Amino acid sequence: MDIKFIETPSPIGNFVNVRFSGKYAYISGQGPFDDSGNLITGKVGKDLDQEEAYDAARRVGITILSVIKNDIGFEKVKRVVKILGLVNCTVDFLTQPKVINGCSDLLVEFFGKEKGVHARSAMGVYVLPNNIPVEIEAIIEL
Repeated sequence: MDIKFIETPSPIGNFVNVRFSGKYAYISGQGPFDDSGNLITGKVGKDLDQEEAYDAARRVGITILSVIKNDIGFEKVKRVVKILGLVNCTVDFLTQPKVINGCSDLLVEFFGKEKGVHARSAMGVYVLPNNIPVEIEAIIEL
């Protein structure tokens, strides 16, 4: 699998990208970046269709993997425990789980089923910071 890792994004508020507690790493909500390093923006169901939103969620997965690579280390990961996916979508867009599969599928491809399959929630929201289409946070067991 060929992944183009990115630098850990700078937080846009008074928080850190990852906080450690006991044997867990809590990764703050991350957004999708395009190949030029710019945030992908837009509302799913209006500006992005389901396939484009799936790709955006996959790109958030790359951001999460980049945080793990840069700030934790892949060798320390025991398993992905849970992700929470938020989809900036129109009121009539009802397939948020299919969007968040973009990230889930990537994590399973990267870590394998034993380490990568996780618990998950996928929710639709009215708006996300900077009008990003998808934001995902993760809990990683170390």
